[in-house]
This record gives sequence, C-alpha cells and structure tokens, in this order.
Amino acid sequence: MAKTINNPHRGGDFRDFLAEEGLLDEVDALAWKRAVALQLRELIEKQSLTKSDMAARMKTSRAAVDRLLDVSNPSLTLSTLSKAAKALGQRLSVKLVSA
Repeated sequence: MAKTINNPHRGGDFRDFLAEEGLLDEVDALAWKRAVALQLRELIEKQSLTKSDMAARMKTSRAAVDRLLDVSNPSLTLSTLSKAAKALGQRLSVKLVSA
C-alpha cells in the first residue's frame, strides 16, 4: 500500500492563494482589462480599422487608443470604454454582481 504524503500546497484554490498574497484584485483587474482589450482589438480588426481610424472615431489620440488596447495597462475609464464601444457601433454594458 502506497504511503500518502500530506502536501499543504496541493488541492488549494489559486484565487485563495492570490487573496492571501494580496494580489487578487490586481490580477482580476488585469484579467478584465486583457479581456476587454482583446475584444476591442477583434472588433477593430473585423471592421478593418487602423488605430488612427479608431482614434478619429473616438475623437482622441492614437496614444490613447494604444493605452486602451495595451493588455498590461489596467487603467481604463468607463468614459473611454464607452467612446470605444460607440466608435465600433457597440453599446457598453456594465453590471455589478455579488462577491
């Protein structure tokens, strides 16, 4: 019969680990930003737009569009996201859910 070894690191929840390390909020923010940036990039490509075209539609700079599409930059305002959605013929939908 094989001897089992209790490993305190095995079977744990990674989200619990991130919370214990104080990193969960930061990781969640980056994950959401990545998802939004990838969705926007997909819509921009589908409409065959350049970043300059997107900036013109949003009435902003190309640098602002670069920041919007940068998956490693978690900074994003609802105003900017709303402008991007409108520029792509989309509507922004945000909802709060219980934690």
